[in-house]
Amino acid sequence: MVKHGRIEFKASNEKLASKTLFEMVKSYWVSQSVYIAAKLGIADLLKAGPKNIDDLADATGTHRRSLYRLMRALASVGVFAEEKNGRFRLTPVGECLQSGVPDSMRAMAIMHGEQHYEAWGNLLYSVKTGETAFKHVFGEEFFQFLAQNPEAAKTFDESMTNRSSMVNAAVVGAYDFPKASKIVDVGGGRGGLVVSILKANPSIRGILFDLPRVVQGAESFIKAEGVADRCELIAGDFFDAVPSGADLYILSGILHDWDDDRAVKILKNCDRAMPHHGKILVIAMVIPEDNEPFYGKFHDLQMMVVTGGRDRTEKEYRELFASGGLKLTNIFSTPSSVSLIEGV
Repeated sequence: MVKHGRIEFKASNEKLASKTLFEMVKSYWVSQSVYIAAKLGIADLLKAGPKNIDDLADATGTHRRSLYRLMRALASVGVFAEEKNGRFRLTPVGECLQSGVPDSMRAMAIMHGEQHYEAWGNLLYSVKTGETAFKHVFGEEFFQFLAQNPEAAKTFDESMTNRSSMVNAAVVGAYDFPKASKIVDVGGGRGGLVVSILKANPSIRGILFDLPRVVQGAESFIKAEGVADRCELIAGDFFDAVPSGADLYILSGILHDWDDDRAVKILKNCDRAMPHHGKILVIAMVIPEDNEPFYGKFHDLQMMVVTGGRDRTEKEYRELFASGGLKLTNIFSTPSSVSLIEGV
């Protein structure tokens, strides 16, 4: 069961232990069913109102009875609702599977239902070898795979954009950004975070820095959000260098993608680029050193399986910063699962 953004699988008594474990074991039934609904675009088809199974099967090119069984199962967990007349309609949960809506989870569901699902099927390989299951399955590292597969890259970019939109407001409200006059969002994707910061702080100028294909896709979004006059787009690779001269270098959801050696290289490049008064702000989950449920403990496995990176504890972040020639000065909590890790 998922509770308030935390993964929580605790039996309240011994009688519930077997049932709790059973729920864990079969949880992929739900996630894969959600993936198929996302892939077929069911939520988009229901946007205008309820539809019967015949119409949905015709629109998706699927087997009527099999699609009905899928829809019935998803309705039983609240993704859709089955009406008495046999038609299906959206629920608030199902609305999040629509394309192009705030907090859309469609791209996320597709990404996790395809290559990530295959990689997780080889979790044992990662546990035994310490190597990424993704590379074992697909023959190349995750980001190399994206570079060769534009459709998968598009889904990944959309997924990351939607994920960041869930935490951007929490981040903007948790840090004193006005102290900086110029910021660089390193590996900032389509620009959701830097746009949120610039909108909330009219005196700040920003740079969105990412790979050429990503920056190209961000240009229209930056213009549409009305901050193009204060946000410069620069293409490059943060393993080579990052733009120089800013007061604040932001790494949101970046360091967890990489092992310690490559994460240190990114930090060192930021340190070289910033002036003596500059700061680094890492936005990431900080794993607590206790046995309490925390989403980041399973996200850490996602990094192990897919990218070869890792989520880290406070102690591990302090050591990582020190290896990069930096000192961790503050950790600010937010209303979301991520923290703001500041360094100089």
